[in-house]
Amino acid sequence: MNARPEITISSLDADRLYKLIESIPENSFAGKNELEAELDRANIVEPTDIPPTIVTMNSTVKFVVESSQDEFMLTLVYPKDIDSSGNKISIFAPVGSALLGLSQGDEIEWPKPGGGLIKVKIKAVTYQPERAGELHR
Repeated sequence: MNARPEITISSLDADRLYKLIESIPENSFAGKNELEAELDRANIVEPTDIPPTIVTMNSTVKFVVESSQDEFMLTLVYPKDIDSSGNKISIFAPVGSALLGLSQGDEIEWPKPGGGLIKVKIKAVTYQPERAGELHR
C-alpha cells in the first residue's frame, strides 16, 4: 500500500472519536483498528487551528472513488447522525474513516471489509464547521 498522506484532526473530533470507539464492543465494526490507527497518527490541533481544506467531522466533502470514477458529495457524521437522506456517511463506514483528516487534493487507499483496497481522492471540502465558525458543534 502507498504511504498514507498526513492527516490533521481537531482535538474536539479526536476526543469524541476516542470516546466513541471505547464505548462500543470490540468487534462492532470492521474498520475499528484502522480508525484507531488513523487517530493515533494524526496531527491533533485546536478547532481554531484547523486549515479550511481539511475534512473534519460534519464536513461536506466531494470525493471520487478512483476504481469506478464515481463522484460523491457526502457529509461525514457520527453513527448517531446517519439518516435516510443518502447525503451522509458514517465515520464507521470504510470510506468515512478514510476521509477524516484529509485535505483537498489528497488520495488514500483504504481497506475494504471484504478484502482489497479502495482508493479515494478529495476533490473539495464544500462545507467545514470550523471554517464556518462552528467550533463546538
